[in-house]
Amino acid sequence: MTSSNPPLLISSRDNPLLKEVKRLAHGSTDYRKFSRFWAEGDHLVRAALLRGVRPVIGIFSESFWPLALDKYGQAAAKNIVIPDALYDGLSALESPARMGFVFDLPPVALIEAQMASVILDRVQDAGNVGSILRSAGAFGFKQIIALKGTAALWSPKVLRAGMGAHFDLRLVEGVTPDALGALSLPLLVTSSHQGSYLHQADLPWPCAWVMGHEGQGVSPALEDRAAQHIRIAQPGGEESLNVAAAAAICLHASGAGRG
Repeated sequence: MTSSNPPLLISSRDNPLLKEVKRLAHGSTDYRKFSRFWAEGDHLVRAALLRGVRPVIGIFSESFWPLALDKYGQAAAKNIVIPDALYDGLSALESPARMGFVFDLPPVALIEAQMASVILDRVQDAGNVGSILRSAGAFGFKQIIALKGTAALWSPKVLRAGMGAHFDLRLVEGVTPDALGALSLPLLVTSSHQGSYLHQADLPWPCAWVMGHEGQGVSPALEDRAAQHIRIAQPGGEESLNVAAAAAICLHASGAGRG
């Protein structure tokens, strides 16, 4: 389809909107200040559009706009075209995608008491967080509760690692452990040294899995709240698994086994 509105052409790097977008593209928490986030590339915007989430602004490099016009010319209410060199300076990617979109940040979500959940307890690596979001979406855990100290959920790095999972999840971030009292689900805590082995455990559904800090694991406060402690058998002898790998294994076991 062809855009009914001609794009706005901007050539100055001092343009206030482009300055804002650059902060969104490079900063991990700037989305909180602007109540908007930046998603770059075809895959993320397709994932959003498939779930009915529409961007407010599309930004295209000058050379890419003619190629993107038919497919994405009406994805956003407003389109901006900028010189390729200016787009390269805007992008945080080593190989800029030549196309990105600004989305309004969803309203602050409250914890849904009965929704199958993943609780992130100070998981700090953006790649791990995004990967866990992908696994959660794939295996039916539609609510992510990120405790304070966890990587910012709508940061560009987490968005890229999530590969579109964000747009189909209920995301609650910046909460304290006390807020988990709103959940009326059993908490399953991953552990490397205690509890039932995952392949032998009777897993409840729905439930909330707790994934802990990469080095310190789950905090003692959440350990005390656990309905079950779960271990993953490691016959190869490694001491522990990466938290994103452990999450994928545990969430698959829960999701695949539910009735």
